[in-house]
Amino acid sequence: MGNRYGYIYKRIGMGFIAGILLPAMLLTAGCGRKTSGQAASGTNGNPASAASGATGSAASGTNGNPADGTSGNTSGAQSGDYDSADTAVVVKVNKGENQITFYNLTVDKNYTLTYDGITSFTDKFGEALSRDQIKEGDIVDVTFMKSTKRLNTLSLSASSWNNKSVSRYSIDSRSHNVTIGNDVYKITGQTKIFSEGEEVDLMDLNEVDVLDFYGIDTTVVSIVVEKGHGYLRLSGDESFIGGWIEVGQNQIRQITEDMLLVVPEGSYEVQFSTAGGGGTKNVNIVRNQETLVDISDFEIAEPQYGQVVFAMTPSTATLYVDGNLVDTSLPVTLQYGIHQLLAKADGYESVVSYLKVAEASAGIEIELESSDGDEDEETGSNTTVSSGDSTGNNTTKNYYQVHIDAPKDVEVYVDGNYIGIAPISFRKTEGVHVVTLRKTGYTPRSYTVQVDSEDKDVSYSFEELEKAQ
Repeated sequence: MGNRYGYIYKRIGMGFIAGILLPAMLLTAGCGRKTSGQAASGTNGNPASAASGATGSAASGTNGNPADGTSGNTSGAQSGDYDSADTAVVVKVNKGENQITFYNLTVDKNYTLTYDGITSFTDKFGEALSRDQIKEGDIVDVTFMKSTKRLNTLSLSASSWNNKSVSRYSIDSRSHNVTIGNDVYKITGQTKIFSEGEEVDLMDLNEVDVLDFYGIDTTVVSIVVEKGHGYLRLSGDESFIGGWIEVGQNQIRQITEDMLLVVPEGSYEVQFSTAGGGGTKNVNIVRNQETLVDISDFEIAEPQYGQVVFAMTPSTATLYVDGNLVDTSLPVTLQYGIHQLLAKADGYESVVSYLKVAEASAGIEIELESSDGDEDEETGSNTTVSSGDSTGNNTTKNYYQVHIDAPKDVEVYVDGNYIGIAPISFRKTEGVHVVTLRKTGYTPRSYTVQVDSEDKDVSYSFEELEKAQ
């Protein structure tokens, strides 16, 4: 029997009980050959090519006119002169030097061309673009003079596609697939990934990132991080350990000691709650930076309790609250605050949700959907790793481990939970995990790793952290 995340909402008096929907969980110059006449448009990610010959006119769809009024040294070149053509990925735009670096899709190498006042920039429909509209990750068709490395024309490739501002996707690093909606695309070792104009690795992506995908046919050629992630750290939270933190509308976590959360960049109203108290803080998360939130000023009052009447469909369904089986034939007494619910029944999909108790009494309905599956899994969330599963030295164990070998002397967090100082190991559990590295005075960095189910240990060594600016 499969599972799903439920969303439950019930207003009671001036307060409410709400189940918060959780996200399931979360990568040379080989220029074209000489061409004669009109440049052919590249297809399927391969540069266009033709027999060698004399220079010819610009590629179809271009007008040979500069996209802006910038003047430059043309070295005697005339509009439309080229001897090479290519379909490539833009990997760097250097406006100061009037240069663009491209990645050749065939020979797996970069090359740099210089543009001038008569270089033509167009979209895939032949409409003029300015140079400022050309970005890292764009798939383009170019014509150029190989001997002088002068860019003649650049047009967004008509053979390419893009899917922008994607927040719901799934990347499987083991099968090298990315799923966007109902479509599955291939990621290769040549797929270029960019964040703030710089190349990054697939592991640098986090499931909370908003991404732009660019591709040809069923292959993702480049990925651009449109909205990245930062980090949220708490101080003065001693009285809130075991309580809950809500970031916006889609992230809720139980507060653990020394936790470090990966949060999408942006501004949030962050809510904190524990038995008898809590409060709200306005927080701004900046990409790749750590934000410290002090909650020591929140008052903790005497705990309050409410009674909740659950109506279960089917009536044979069982309900667990915070991991404890409850009798739904009677009102259930729960402390004010957030509680985790797990509802399950044979032949139905399990539902995992979160419930906020804020009034003395309330009623709530939970309805399960029938399932065709045979297995009864309790949750659909990623397995988390606690500090109790970690070890900093070689000890006797009867389970396999994930080793974080480098960089040394940095704090290591797994799925937001602090596990120790590297080198460190933690218990191996199959699935996707976020490993975050932190050190005072350095920029924190997180990696998304996909741990296999093989009966053996695995090891990771990451790059050294960079000093904070």
